[in-house]
Formats: sequence, structure tokens, C-alpha cells
Amino acid sequence: MTSALEGVKVLDLSRVFSGPWAAQMLADFGAEVIKVERPGRGDDVRHQGYPMPDRDGKPSRETSSFVAMNRGKKSVTLDISRPEGQALVRQLAQKADIVIENFKAGDLKRYGLDYASLSEVNPRLVYCSITGFGQTGPYSHLPGYDPIFQSMSGLMSVTGVPDGEPGAGPVKAGYSVSDLTAGFYAVAAILAALRHRDQISGVGQHIDLALLDAQIAAISHIGMNYLASGQLPARMGSASQITAPFRAFECRDGHLMVAVGNDSQFRSFCNVIGLPDLAADPRFDTNPKRAAAQADLSRQIEPAMLARTVADWNQALAAANVPCGPIYTMDQVFEDPQVRHREVLGSVTHPALGSMPVVRNPIHFSGTPIALGLPPPMLGEHTADVLRAELGLTDAAIAQLHAEGIV
Repeated sequence: MTSALEGVKVLDLSRVFSGPWAAQMLADFGAEVIKVERPGRGDDVRHQGYPMPDRDGKPSRETSSFVAMNRGKKSVTLDISRPEGQALVRQLAQKADIVIENFKAGDLKRYGLDYASLSEVNPRLVYCSITGFGQTGPYSHLPGYDPIFQSMSGLMSVTGVPDGEPGAGPVKAGYSVSDLTAGFYAVAAILAALRHRDQISGVGQHIDLALLDAQIAAISHIGMNYLASGQLPARMGSASQITAPFRAFECRDGHLMVAVGNDSQFRSFCNVIGLPDLAADPRFDTNPKRAAAQADLSRQIEPAMLARTVADWNQALAAANVPCGPIYTMDQVFEDPQVRHREVLGSVTHPALGSMPVVRNPIHFSGTPIALGLPPPMLGEHTADVLRAELGLTDAAIAQLHAEGIV
């Protein structure tokens, strides 16, 4: 059975999270992805995260961060700072459909590997540049990592414990949300540009994507709430700006997230927790009223929720079609029966690690199902194979490149 991106070739010049995440998703969809890395060191995330256990359960040189972003790729080591390495990248780009890079704005132009240069040798190339602040503007030259874009996008201003409560203050989300958000936008943009090339124009184009722009766009309704009202959104902890009850409640043995989205669900919720009169209270009988008075509403609900366990409340509320869920730790996530049924956790066979777990792509295509292909590559694992197959280099020529430190 063919895959959705059968025959599409990606040259992945990116490092760390955003670009590799996008390239991995394209690999999941069936594209051939060739990842170019620095000889000797490779992608920076090969040196970040936790060491993956080898076949004997001992720490290996492969890291969790690299494994998370680089499934399904071939690794080629090339020194792009040298003319010979640049020439090899240009030859690979001639045969590619897509290039993904996340160097600082202008860096690849020095090597003749920017969009203008590569589109001359391959006008059909879709070239996606992911940077912190974009290719233009007063900050375009600046570096940046995820926390910078969480803070500057406004995300951190609405994340954390509310003012006046213990531990109040802005906090960042617990993972690299802006990197992965930009990666998702990159995939959407690349697929749109491919469709335009193949169905309309016959030529590729340059995609300029900034992590700051992407993260501002991703907090969409929070930004629109401000633009509509002129009111700055407040930090709400686990609660919602516009809906209530929509927060974590303490139970006898832990916390349960309750997400009541409409008046009907609120009535069901009140009946289940033994407070049916609360649904008819004129202070709380519509969602806007509940959102405005959620502190008072929570004080009514909290004692009732303490009476039973998380599992008891979860079962009772779910039976009444009230959206809710336990707050899992990561070990509990992968043991949940729904997660197990959906086969979110898969495995691949790695040449050095043996069978290893991976989090599968969550998309289920009816006609082109996603198959777990290549495991995350070891550094330079496919250099000789790719140079031989893609560029027609002989073993002697490849050996000479190795001897000169170009690959």
C-alpha cells in the first residue's frame, strides 16, 4: 500500500526541535527524508535529553530528545562550511522536493544554500525557513529558544497561578510548545506549497515561518478575547477565562479535571455531585454568569468533590456525559485503556538499541495508513548509501571525502 507522500523527497537541514519535528511528520506521511548533520557532532539534540537504554538496559549515546524528533530519516554527515560540502548539498537539493532549515536568518546565504541559490538549480523546490523572529524585521538577526517565544507571545502571561494565590506568577508550558507549534504550521505550509506547485504553478516557493508569529497565532481565541474586549486576560491556573466550571478539582485522593462546556452539562454535573439546586441558582444558570462568578461557584462545588475519589467521580461524571478526566503522570498516560486501544505507543528496531518505544503519529488515514518506518538514525548512518544512490559517487570517492573530513 502506498503512503500519502510516496515519492516526495525532503532535505532536512534543520536542527533541534521545530524543523526536525516538521520533517519527521513528513517522514511519517511517507516522504523520504535525508537529514544533513555536522560530522562528528551532529544535531545538538543528540547531546540533550536522557540517554536511551541499549539492549542490555545500559545508557547509550542515543538521546530521548533526538529520538523524539527524528524517526523515519536517513542521516548524512556533511561539513557545509566547506565548499565541497556545500556542493554536495546543492546536488542533493537538485533532486529534492522540499528543503527545511532553521538556521538564523541569512546564515545559509553565506554558504550558497539559501532559497535564492538553491531555487536556481531546482526551481520546483519548496524551501521552508523556520527562525525565531522571521526573515525580516528588527529582531530577525536574533537567536531564540522556546521560552522566549512563550513569553513574548503572551502565552506565559495567561499560564500559571492566579494573582493573590500562593505561587502566583507566570510560568511556561511544560514542553517546547512554540517549537512544536511552528513545526505543525511548517507541515501545513509545505503541503499547501506542494499542492500549488503540482496543481497550479509548476514551481516551488519560499516559506518564511517565525516561532514568535506561530505562537501568537496559536493562542488564537485568547488574543481575540483581548482584541474584542480590550481586557487583558488573567492567569487562571487550571480554570478557563470564559467557561465554568472548567478546572481541576481536588478529590479524596487526587485531582480531577472537569470541563463543563454548556448549560445542559452543568445541570448534569450538579445532579451527579448532589447539588441539583445549584443549576437553578440565578447566579449560575447561564455560562456567562458562571464564568463571571466562578470563584463563588467553585466554593460551592469544592466540598462536594472532596467526598469521593478521582476514579469514583470520573466514572460517575462520564456516565452522565460530563467531560472530565484524571490528571495523569506520564506512566499513567501510556497505561490508559483508550491510549492502548489507539496504539499511541509503538516500537521500532534500532541498530544499536534493539527494540525501542516511540510515540506514534496520531493521524489515522483510511487509505494511506502510517507505518513506522526507519528508526531514528545514528549519526552519519546513511552517508555512504545516500551519496552512492542519490549522487552516484563511487566507494573510492566517498572514502576520499571521509579522509578529507568533508563527510
